[in-house]
Amino acid sequence: MPEVMFAGPDGRLEGRYHHSKRPNAPTALLLHPHPLHGGTMNNRVIHALYQRMQALGFSVLRFNMRGVGRSQGRYDGGIGEISDACAGLDFLQTVNPNASSQWVLGYSFGAYVGMQVLMRRPEMGGFVSISAPASHYDFGFLAPCPCGGLILHGADDELVPEISVKKLVEKLNTQKGVSIDYRVMAGAGHVFTPEQTEKVVSAAEDHVMGILNRNRMALAAD
Repeated sequence: MPEVMFAGPDGRLEGRYHHSKRPNAPTALLLHPHPLHGGTMNNRVIHALYQRMQALGFSVLRFNMRGVGRSQGRYDGGIGEISDACAGLDFLQTVNPNASSQWVLGYSFGAYVGMQVLMRRPEMGGFVSISAPASHYDFGFLAPCPCGGLILHGADDELVPEISVKKLVEKLNTQKGVSIDYRVMAGAGHVFTPEQTEKVVSAAEDHVMGILNRNRMALAAD
């Protein structure tokens, strides 16, 4: 779990990076919750996703957005944080120029940032958005959404009502060529317990590996 520092738009950003030994391994960029509410790259869900994606053979980066930990800069209301995430993607692409696919996984505020990255970087192959803050931010920028992905939400989320996320999913699923895998976790709130975190990570693995396996089968059939 080597420490890395890479250039961001407002100074150096602190991260943890795992480089896969597999040739042409896929990459995963992990984005933490809101910086003003305790969100860091060491968040339980983000750390667990980091370990699982590593075990699946991905090259993985988690990092602190500006103003968090040893990352330079100051909170910028989401705009600068989107640029930070794009800088993280640049880092991943530099050290993995032949990656077979590229994924972004975000939790809460990180889910919003991650879906903004999708719109800016068409090379992304898929996404996992956990507890997406659909009642706090306008997700109308996903028009059209460039690819399908997993959206997972707690049925009892006290900060973001599940109905707001369901409406977002329904809107995205009307778009041509987009299929959203929507999963609602019974009994879960916005912050996941250790047991729930394991279920979240397993759901992410199930979705990501399902997509990768289907892609491999399609290539083999050509």
